[in-house]
Amino acid sequence: MHRSPYFGQSIEFLQHREYASGDDLRHIDWKVWAKQDRFYIKQYEEETNLRCTLLIDASSSMQYGSGPLNKYEYACTAAASLAYLVLKQQDAIGCAIYDEKIRARVPTMSKRNHLLSVIKAFDENKPREKTSFLRICREAAEAYPRRGMMVIASDLFGDVEDTIKGLKLLRQRGHDVLVFHILDDDELDFPFSGPTRFEGMETDDQLDCNPRALRDGYLQAMQTYLDEVRRGCAKNTVDYALVRTSDSLGAILSTYLNSRLGMHHRN
Repeated sequence: MHRSPYFGQSIEFLQHREYASGDDLRHIDWKVWAKQDRFYIKQYEEETNLRCTLLIDASSSMQYGSGPLNKYEYACTAAASLAYLVLKQQDAIGCAIYDEKIRARVPTMSKRNHLLSVIKAFDENKPREKTSFLRICREAAEAYPRRGMMVIASDLFGDVEDTIKGLKLLRQRGHDVLVFHILDDDELDFPFSGPTRFEGMETDDQLDCNPRALRDGYLQAMQTYLDEVRRGCAKNTVDYALVRTSDSLGAILSTYLNSRLGMHHRN
């Protein structure tokens, strides 16, 4: 068990865990031992490595998917895998699911069975409505005042300037931030051909066109958008990963672990 870089001064009781060789005997709960004849350690906030919060985008555009999983389903699957990893490391995990506002919150805890609460929240909240990322970051900053790690899974569709402002705000509040920018292959490659109708997922707009005539301009605009997001993240020391819904979850976990290692170096 490592001391937290965040809660060294905290002595708030968090939970019990079974005694392991090498644990400080001063933290044994003798009352529990008297009742159960087993040694348990009192675990405090200061002993928890990390408080990790998952911010999951559940706006309408996250419904899009050309493969087995749409963007929201992929984000939730990846987030559940991360939650399992975080809890296995005896860190604390919580989550918030949002569209125009934070729709659902799961408190931050480090109990193993807490994973079920996280998965239940994902299942009970499906994409709908538009989103306002800057507003969400403001809400998250107020809802999670203790600094920790914010892991954001979103397609980040919206005003780029507001997106960067939101990420900057979280950094200013002391959070380490990791962004998984989740996009479908169709959105990145624009493989369409033949007469096609495109419909807005967060607006009522429709466009009938020949995709081949738009492809070059679309791909150029997409690259410009991605470059702006990357630059904004780099400028504000936000870890960023572009993720396709066709990517393996192993890539997600590897990115998280690398970001976690980098966070330790920064602190």
